[in-house]
Amino acid sequence: MNSTFSTTESTKTKAIVISALFIALTFVATMFINLRLPIMGNGGLIHLGNVPLFIAALVYGKRTGAIAGAFGMGLFDIVSGWALWSPFTFVIVGTMGFVVGLIAEKVPGKRVLVYSLAVVAALVIKVVGYYFTEVILYGNWIQPFGSIPGNIMQVVIAGIIVVPLVGRLKKRG
Repeated sequence: MNSTFSTTESTKTKAIVISALFIALTFVATMFINLRLPIMGNGGLIHLGNVPLFIAALVYGKRTGAIAGAFGMGLFDIVSGWALWSPFTFVIVGTMGFVVGLIAEKVPGKRVLVYSLAVVAALVIKVVGYYFTEVILYGNWIQPFGSIPGNIMQVVIAGIIVVPLVGRLKKRG
């Protein structure tokens, strides 16, 4: 069968489609599967947007993870009334996706441990990144501590869901 698309064009198209799919999944999981914690100050938002983000990074790599996180959650911030947060989210969550994918690609060892390490790295990036974002936005060094429990919970919950799931997805693929 003669195809009008070259292999390179097909690969690029596939990468674009996969990235777009994970941007959409990350956005939808963040937008519609969330709970705002009634904790001091800004509180915290617990959502499942990290689940498709981590799947994208662990299965398809650092580039797809960075794109899915940055654009998926950045878009959520823009359309949900958190537009001021969007540039920070773009950088923080994009970095999370990149680092998770990078660790999964480069660190040798038992996959469950490597994936768990990647989730822990994402947790550190999220907590530190959003802490300093709140310091910048609110001009207060104490208030941002109220968001830390929510940030921890959403990454830990996503890790609990994703680590065993990705192991199974990779065995099938």
